[in-house]
Amino acid sequence: MPAAPFYDCAVVGLGAMGSAAAWHLARRGANVLGLDRWAPPHAHGSSHGRTRIIREAYFEDSRYVPLVRRAYELWAETERLAGEHLFQQTGGLMIGPPDGAVAGGARRSAEEHGLAHATLSAREIRERFPAFVPAEGMAGVWEPRAGILFPERAVAAHLRLAAGAGADLRTDEPLEKWSADGEGVRLRTARGEHRARRLLLCAGGWVNDLLPAAVRLPLRIERQVQWWFDVPAARAGDFAPERFSVFVAEFPDGRTAYGFPDLGDGCKVALHRHAAPSGPAVTADTLPREIMRADEVEVRAVLRELFPALADAPVRDASTCFYTVTPDGHFWLDRHPAHGQVWIVSPCSG
Repeated sequence: MPAAPFYDCAVVGLGAMGSAAAWHLARRGANVLGLDRWAPPHAHGSSHGRTRIIREAYFEDSRYVPLVRRAYELWAETERLAGEHLFQQTGGLMIGPPDGAVAGGARRSAEEHGLAHATLSAREIRERFPAFVPAEGMAGVWEPRAGILFPERAVAAHLRLAAGAGADLRTDEPLEKWSADGEGVRLRTARGEHRARRLLLCAGGWVNDLLPAAVRLPLRIERQVQWWFDVPAARAGDFAPERFSVFVAEFPDGRTAYGFPDLGDGCKVALHRHAAPSGPAVTADTLPREIMRADEVEVRAVLRELFPALADAPVRDASTCFYTVTPDGHFWLDRHPAHGQVWIVSPCSG
């Protein structure tokens, strides 16, 4: 029997993180194996839903700003090399109590890094962005460089570029088991065995399934529901990208929502959860995928408070996805504690 191929690096999970890793490794000359239990881009994990926000004045922590600036450069390069439209600049509006996590955090990041931005009162938000009706006492930070990334297109583009650079991408081939093999790793899949010098586990919500019990991470799966609402014809201009920035809105009671302009398929709005939900814990495989009446009640409360014009708008579409949340709500990028050739990448906390 011939020896299993020996790769420089195996990337397990080819969503947003894994597809990008495979491409950038392959373009640097690495012999890359990519594995995914499905055929990405797919709707099973956290890299779907048509649109994602990219923003520069990161309210979560100003230390992300240099990373985002580099990401803008890489997205522009990837668009050029792939010949694909992956980013649309709309500007971004962070709304909330003036000293709250969202507006206050965005202002601090913008000031610390000298980013172009404008601080707006509730009245100024209503005048500049007529679709938004924030309550008195709310404030906004608007940044011009924020906009939209298209996740399914991005994953497909990264994988196409990776394959063009020589990566061996194997979809519908789940990893069943891996083990350290000297300075490398041995991987057993549903279709055979592979060997590699390095292993990147980019499996998102399934990452703990690929780690021994002693190393499993304290992660929580959080169900999210994304909604697209029909915009009334009389208000179409107010929800178009020219007058409606991507947004994140924090309410005084702690709720947070985010959304996108109408790109022709409705105005997308969703709640951003980051608190432990009530009820039994779920996994990436047991997550309820059906849309519930309570989900719609929650999002319509946001519409009534922030976008009254959409309060009774028909639902055009809805879908579920999930966050894989770390204890502090930040990324998890680290080496395996016992095997330095293994990296744990991509619990991204939404």
